[in-house]
Amino acid sequence: MQLRYSDLTIEQLKDELKQLKIQQQKAEQMGNFSEYQILERKRQMAKAYTLNPHDFKAGATYEIKGDRSHVFTIDYMNGVFAWGYRRQGTETGQELEALPISVLGKTTM
Repeated sequence: MQLRYSDLTIEQLKDELKQLKIQQQKAEQMGNFSEYQILERKRQMAKAYTLNPHDFKAGATYEIKGDRSHVFTIDYMNGVFAWGYRRQGTETGQELEALPISVLGKTTM
């Protein structure tokens, strides 16, 4: 039975991150791009549980790692997920979405 990331200790999460990285490297070597992407999402989720959600504030705007064309403004926090709106330039997205805090970079404002 596999535990949820929220049930793991920081040390267990770090071990999980290492294992996922190894699996990801193997998937890349085998040319299995879809498996690589799935493992990347798992790594983002595990990493989110190693961060402090209180370091991310509602109303603040953050860069999105791996997406230079958008920023993300947090409306509210729910655990390790930031709920808010993606923005490109002056246009704000219409749909409320959730991102794990591990994909948020430095604040832009």
